[in-house]
Amino acid sequence: MSLLYNLDTWVLWVIWVLAIPVGAYAFIHAVRQRADAFTAADKLTKPAWLGITGASLLVLVVFQGPMSSGALFWIAGLVAVLVYIVDVKPAVVGVQGGGQRW
Repeated sequence: MSLLYNLDTWVLWVIWVLAIPVGAYAFIHAVRQRADAFTAADKLTKPAWLGITGASLLVLVVFQGPMSSGALFWIAGLVAVLVYIVDVKPAVVGVQGGGQRW
């Protein structure tokens, strides 16, 4: 029965643990892409996205998830990483000729 009382803590802990590798993936992906692909996809420049994803990864690691005193920074870092993965990554890969071929 006590597990149900602590369910929100467990869910937040799982989100925190999963957010760190997602942030690392976004940063590594940004490092490996060509610089001209970002501007060709009409996105911010590569150094800008390296800074955004790198700072977000640092925030995700330093702050102990949404349970910490820096929860607002942690959520902002998670949102920035997810924006890169959902919006920027497909556009950059598409410009470079990758992605799905239907």
